[in-house]
Amino acid sequence: MAPAELLIGSRWQAPAGRGRTHEVASPFDGSSVGTVALAGLDDVEAALSAAERGAAVWRRTPAHERMRILLRAAELADERAGKVASTISAESGKTITEATGEASRSGDIIRLAAFEGTQLYGDTLPLDANGGTGLDKVGFTVRQPCGVVVAITPFNYPALLVLHKLAPALAAGNAVVLKPATSTPLTALELAACFVDAGLPEGVLSVLVGSGGVLGDALVSDARVRKISFTGSTATGEHITRVAGVKKLSLELGASCPVVVLPDADIELAAGAVALGGYVNAGQVCISVQRVITHPDVTADFLDALVPKVEAITTGNPASPDTAMGSLISAREAERVVRAIARAGADGARVLTGGEREGAVVTPAVVADVDPNSPFSQHELFGPAVAVSSAADWESALAQANGTAYGLGAGVFTSDVAGAVRAVREIDAGSVHINWTPLWRADLMPYGGLKGSGYGKEGPRAAVAEMTEAKTIVLHGRPW
Repeated sequence: MAPAELLIGSRWQAPAGRGRTHEVASPFDGSSVGTVALAGLDDVEAALSAAERGAAVWRRTPAHERMRILLRAAELADERAGKVASTISAESGKTITEATGEASRSGDIIRLAAFEGTQLYGDTLPLDANGGTGLDKVGFTVRQPCGVVVAITPFNYPALLVLHKLAPALAAGNAVVLKPATSTPLTALELAACFVDAGLPEGVLSVLVGSGGVLGDALVSDARVRKISFTGSTATGEHITRVAGVKKLSLELGASCPVVVLPDADIELAAGAVALGGYVNAGQVCISVQRVITHPDVTADFLDALVPKVEAITTGNPASPDTAMGSLISAREAERVVRAIARAGADGARVLTGGEREGAVVTPAVVADVDPNSPFSQHELFGPAVAVSSAADWESALAQANGTAYGLGAGVFTSDVAGAVRAVREIDAGSVHINWTPLWRADLMPYGGLKGSGYGKEGPRAAVAEMTEAKTIVLHGRPW
């Protein structure tokens, strides 16, 4: 990969037309991280044309051969993890500690997907159970790749969210056109290079950097695309559903994740978990803790335990191993978060700590006595602040937990098995964690939301299923 080149059809090349470039800057100090080529509509056409050709080759490649190439890509991801971690931290403002953890998972995600791509089992069909037929027919299903997949990823996990789309799609035999976030494209390009260097055939993978409004619309509306996998805002997800046409969609969208703390909870455990789950990656995580719903009997004890833990979170230079929380993705985003915290205070909530800004860094905030119906609870914050509200009984706690347009993740702290079972049954979220926060994800588990948080599942096994289509086959013999 040379500077300022696009990946089109598994080959590095200069963009068509004027060849515009984009300077990627550190959100922490504004320093230059690197330069990328910006794609235009001619490059979209080139990538989709190459993907059509690549998909025809890749679907005819045996699964064991696809797995061999992906396992080599996983080895390269392991070897390059240090460089990828530095890139993640520099272009996203994430601490080097968090970035190293993210980069270190890359190879394993590829390996998990490579295995699942070899396990495309079908079902036999008991056709003789249907009236009007007998033993003269045999039915079964087979799975095949969708064909051309478009993957659109956000800035907050520029390695993991790219690989949770790329690896399963490639393992299942699809060609992929990836559009990463313009603010964090360098990580995506470095990971794409692992697949190319591992021997991915021509045409199978393209990475286009540029405006979502221009490139995204052109990609998702194209009839050659059969599958779209998108992670981002609910508003953009709704837009994609309107312009995509008849295609398979996986949409991982917004959230306002609740954590319920019941009277019988381990308060110290709950406070420690929230102090982690609300502030990792400066709160820029879909499954970050945004709302804590406490019983009045334990609210004061919970806040007394939480606030010192949050105040102990060190902020500053993301490159320093001593920094526990880095910057937001931009000063503009930091300003938005600070305004939201201040507005909550003006509306009657109590800002117990944090909420101050220096550049793109916002000090971690705890906001108590928040109205559950206020924008601070209802809207996705995507920043380092946790809202604390009270609920006098289980019914009102459940109503608050389910009381937003979202349903991605939730957590409940309780020592009562009956309460845990009720939470599992009645909280409307794609994942429910008992005695932990929703900010926990094993890469192999199914992951996705309900309601306005989207539909479809990620995680290698679930994603491979999403990236394939089932055909029913019937062999007709002669009646016996």
